[in-house]
Amino acid sequence: MKLKILVGTMTSTADYVAQAIQMDCTDLLPNIEIELMDSLDIGIFSADNAKDALYLICTSTYGQGDVPDNARALFESMAATPQFLGHVKYGVIALGDRTYLQTFCFGGKKFDERLIDLGAQRIGQVYCHDASTGTMPEEEATAWCRQWLTDALQSAAVA
Repeated sequence: MKLKILVGTMTSTADYVAQAIQMDCTDLLPNIEIELMDSLDIGIFSADNAKDALYLICTSTYGQGDVPDNARALFESMAATPQFLGHVKYGVIALGDRTYLQTFCFGGKKFDERLIDLGAQRIGQVYCHDASTGTMPEEEATAWCRQWLTDALQSAAVA
């Protein structure tokens, strides 16, 4: 089993979160890959890529509740060339700022909605980090991810 963390970011915060997870969670799952969404399309979720894999979407929110620029091609390809993704198991870390309540964590929420529409299987709830609290997203998201990974691995062992 491996974890593929797909990172959507404008200011590298989501990338820092992914790196913290990679460093902290190798005792739970030694094979953790980080991939920036820059050159990805829906093919990243193919049956071959998803075999023995969990996906973690780790993305910020940009502008008026949009996905980051580097995530746009992947996000749009999921609508332009939709495929059934029932074989995909995933989680979402959404970064945002509750000061912008109307669009809080929409980058991650939009990915979650699109993946659900394509039949992917979300494990657990979407984790939303609020930058306005002053907490470190790397610490908070890593703690969440440790529990999420534990649950996901138990779920995979039963299946």
